[in-house]
Amino acid sequence: MVREDGKRNFALREEDGSEPSEFSGNMPRQAALKAARTLDPAPSEEEAERTTLRLREKGTQKVHEYEGWAWKDGAPEVDDADDDFWLNDLDNITKANVSKQGIEYLDEE
Repeated sequence: MVREDGKRNFALREEDGSEPSEFSGNMPRQAALKAARTLDPAPSEEEAERTTLRLREKGTQKVHEYEGWAWKDGAPEVDDADDDFWLNDLDNITKANVSKQGIEYLDEE
């Protein structure tokens, strides 16, 4: 279901069928990236453990499946001192990436 602001809601679906978390985004990948950032981050992207993320689009039986991983990375360098005020206390930030594996349709229950 599309909200008035154009975003769609996606529920993170666990193996047992429960849906403990919800993420929103204009596209399923945007919601998957948000979900991936909640994973336990590795020290680097190469060391990051790949995890399957299954996101059911709310209001549908469509489940988007992604492989996701997260890692710690240094905060970006900013030239203008006024632009980096929010980064002052952060040594590392969490980055994430996802790769689409496919779409599954749940059986009508």
